[in-house]
This record gives sequence, structure tokens and C-alpha cells, in this order.
Amino acid sequence: MKKTTIDTCVGIFVLIGIACVGYLTVKLGQMDWIGQNHYSIFANFDSITGLRKGGQIEMAGVQIGHIADISLDLEKQIAVVEMKIQNEVVLTDDVIASVKTAGLIGDKYIKLSSGGSDEILKPGDLITETESALDLEEMVSKYVFGGV
Repeated sequence: MKKTTIDTCVGIFVLIGIACVGYLTVKLGQMDWIGQNHYSIFANFDSITGLRKGGQIEMAGVQIGHIADISLDLEKQIAVVEMKIQNEVVLTDDVIASVKTAGLIGDKYIKLSSGGSDEILKPGDLITETESALDLEEMVSKYVFGGV
């Protein structure tokens, strides 16, 4: 009788441990299975050199989301970036999305600069004002080969 009680307690403890590990995996992996607290916004860029899926999206230096997907629009031949923005962050239709670098040779991220419009972007809308990544290699080659 005593061995059965110990086995049952150990089994329950193991199940609770597995449930905790699963919960932490979903939350730390930024998956939105448990409670959707982000909405999607899209932006088109001419160049997103160095930008990666899962990268940060910042506004006023504060992280407000992450990059969910990067794809190529084959008709227009431009990069399409899907951004997941926190629900409590409200963006207007004149927001500017810029690809920036953290430090001199750091990771790329998207910086959002708010505008003054009263029109609010809805989930699935497109940010029309974008600034592509600054290509340092292209600038150096122009300087070296006299293109400046």
C-alpha cells in the first residue's frame, strides 16, 4: 500500500514537471498558442539585408514585437515583412518602418516611428512608409571606386 502511494506521488510530480516544461517552451519560444497577444502588420522594403525572422521590432527604444516572417513578392520583386505587434500598441497609418543596425556591426531590427494621423492600422494592414537597410558594403565600394 505504501509503495503505491509513493509511485502515485512520483507520477503526479513528473506530469506536473512535463506540463511546466511544455508551458515554458511555448512562452520562451514566442509561440502564440496560449493567448494571442499580438497582431500582424505587413511592410514592403526594397532591401532588408541582414534582417532575420524572429528579430526585434522597437518603438522609442522599447521592444514592441518581433518579425514573424520574411518573404519575396515575386511580382514587384520586393521584400515583404510580417511583423507581430503587441495588442496594446496602437499604430497609425503614417507610421514609418526603418531597418536599423544595433551598434556598428550588430543585428538588424525594425524601428517604428509614430506619425500624427488619426487613422489606426488594423491587423493585416500594410505600412506604406518604409526605409530600407543601409548597405555598408555598397557605400564603401562607391567610396573606394570613386562613385561618391
